[in-house]
Amino acid sequence: MAEKVALITGGSRGIGRAIAEELGPDYRILVGGTDAERVQEVVSSLPDAAPFLADLGDADAVQRAWEEAGLQQMDVLVHSAGLAWTNPVAEATLDQWRQMFEINVFAVAELTRLTLPALRAASGQVITINSGAGFRSRAGSSLYSGSKFALRAFTDALREEERGAVRVTSLHPGQVDTDMQVALQTAAGNTEYDGARYISPEAVAKTARLALENEAASSIDELTIRPVNP
Repeated sequence: MAEKVALITGGSRGIGRAIAEELGPDYRILVGGTDAERVQEVVSSLPDAAPFLADLGDADAVQRAWEEAGLQQMDVLVHSAGLAWTNPVAEATLDQWRQMFEINVFAVAELTRLTLPALRAASGQVITINSGAGFRSRAGSSLYSGSKFALRAFTDALREEERGAVRVTSLHPGQVDTDMQVALQTAAGNTEYDGARYISPEAVAKTARLALENEAASSIDELTIRPVNP
């Protein structure tokens, strides 16, 4: 069994799954997700893995899943799960705001709080999968960008609070060829989706590994990866 442990939320698809597969040869992977069948598929494909089944919007379920994991030390926490959709401010409901921030910000904060003792014990690292939308906002993206700006603020504060104990990296991909991107492009009226135009999930995973393999005496605070021709 691998000596190092990584918990990856959203680990059953897209960027999260690519990171699980990238780190799988070197880490015991806790594959986060809500679909037991899809999570088990990823677990079965990795050398050393286990499911971390919990609805991130349910704080009690997250706490139970973490307690069941029984870890005193953990080397890596990757926050990859997230929601994304576009809606003008004039049409965005309060429930939509709450749902977006619940998963993209509040759940990240709560899982980080729960796992920090184990991360500190291992001198571990937190990676948040943010977005280019965490730096700039545009028409229709107030919900998503707002949550990603807040996630960046959370990550910046966590980095300073845990400096010397836990390293913290904010990873900002541009458009990535995932199911989420397909949905966003479809909503925007793009009927000729071409995933080759965008970053592959595997490229993002390699960028995450770059942050993890940096020497312990230094910290990669932020990384941005974008399509050459968006």
